Amino acid sequence: MARERPPGRGCSALSRCLLGAALLLGLRLSAELRRAGPPPPARSAPLGPAPGPPAPHLPLVPGQQRGASRRQVTYVRSGRRAPPGGGGSGTPEPGCCAPRGRPRQKGPRWHIDLQPWAGPTQSLDEEALRFLRYISTTQIACDHMSTDSLTTDSSPARKPWSICLDDRFGLAHQIRNKQCRLYSFGLGSDDNHFEVSMASNGCEVHRFDPSVKSAHILESQRLWYHRLSIDWRDPHPAVAALKPHSITRKLGTILNEFGHHKIDVLKADLESAEWKVLENLILEDVLAQIGQLIFEIHLHWPGFEVSGRDSSVVRFWYSLLKELELKDFRLFHSYKDLSKPQLFLKKDIFNASSCYTLSWVNTRWK
Repeated sequence: MARERPPGRGCSALSRCLLGAALLLGLRLSAELRRAGPPPPARSAPLGPAPGPPAPHLPLVPGQQRGASRRQVTYVRSGRRAPPGGGGSGTPEPGCCAPRGRPRQKGPRWHIDLQPWAGPTQSLDEEALRFLRYISTTQIACDHMSTDSLTTDSSPARKPWSICLDDRFGLAHQIRNKQCRLYSFGLGSDDNHFEVSMASNGCEVHRFDPSVKSAHILESQRLWYHRLSIDWRDPHPAVAALKPHSITRKLGTILNEFGHHKIDVLKADLESAEWKVLENLILEDVLAQIGQLIFEIHLHWPGFEVSGRDSSVVRFWYSLLKELELKDFRLFHSYKDLSKPQLFLKKDIFNASSCYTLSWVNTRWK
């Protein structure tokens, strides 16, 4: 026989459950209100002592509402770890990057600053005329200039590699003390009379030629040959691993490998690679380690990895040479090679030659 459930027991259990749920809800609301803090005081009829003088006016932060509590700041955590210099977005804020007491380091440059167009039409004639006038006008006088092979030999293979021996630039002093260093970049077919002459006068000469048979050859007491060539980029690590004896290097890499910090004279005949190499020297700030530059430039085509409209190419060339001027290099000698075709970007204009030899001196060289 089934037992009857006492009346009211089910209702009593339901009441206790509802009461417990209400109690938990009240505790939860109380905790939330306590966490949010006290409400802001009303503006009317403030209690307590009379208010003091008004605080100085502070401009509102963009997006901040007037009257909001300054303690209520929300930080959004980025998925990327902040860099050591600060800045949660990965970009350091201005004025907070360099540690106190240390000089601010310059970031790497990725491109040169192009000069304004020569004229409103941005034409090749305007750019070519400005460029040719620039490379034909010396910027500083050199009273004691050694111009190799201009008068001693009329052979077309000889080229006028000119150096400035004024005492104010220090090269003559370095030669007399047998402490000068010359880097020469070219190919095996080039005449080496200039290098031999500089070595016999006391310079330590390093001639870089990828066509030599051995990695390093000591030709005479002060004349070295190296199976290397200069480039505007180092070999890719994967290629370097397959070819550990790769023969192309950037100048900065060569200096580090040889343990040299300064070059008194840099001579280069790079067969149209000079523009990209010169750009690399500027962007990586290697020019400060060079006393005098002697470059043969080629104008019959844009050069390796230089492209665009003809007027844009000439503007790029001009901008590179202006960067040299900004680095305190001054043109002291310009030679127009009349034995080469008279072509400028495959055009016969302004009686221009396709080849010039330019010499600059670093006026801050010590």
